[in-house]
Amino acid sequence: MATSKKSQSKAPAAKASATSSSNSMEMVWKWLYVIGILAASVLGAFGVRNDVLSIVFAVIGVLVGLFYFDSSDIMNFGLRFLIATAAAPSLSVLPVVGTYLTGFFTAFAAFLGPIVLAMAVMFFWKKYFGSM
Repeated sequence: MATSKKSQSKAPAAKASATSSSNSMEMVWKWLYVIGILAASVLGAFGVRNDVLSIVFAVIGVLVGLFYFDSSDIMNFGLRFLIATAAAPSLSVLPVVGTYLTGFFTAFAAFLGPIVLAMAVMFFWKKYFGSM
C-alpha cells in the first residue's frame, strides 16, 4: 500500500541525500584511484618521465589515501606495495617486453607509495589523536 507524502517524514529524505552524496564522493575517489593507477602505469611502461605528472600523481595518491582507503587496512595495503616494489625490477630479464613490464610495475608501485604514506598518517592520527 502506498503512503501519502504527508505521512513521510523529512528526516529519511535528508539522510538519503547525505548517503547519496557520500556514495558519489566515494565513487569519485574510486575512479581517481583507478585512473591514476592506469595512467601512471601506462606512462611508466612507455618510459614517460615528467616532473609535473609525478607531482600530480603524488597529490592524487595522497588524497585517495586520505579519503578513500580505510587506514586500518594499512598492513595489507602496505604489503601489496612492498611486493609490487620488490617484484618490479625482476621483470627486466624477460626479452622484448621486460623493460615495458618493469616500467609498468615500477610506476604502479610509485603511485601506491603516496597512498600508503597517507594511510599511515591517518592510521597514527586515529590511533593517537582520534579519541580526543
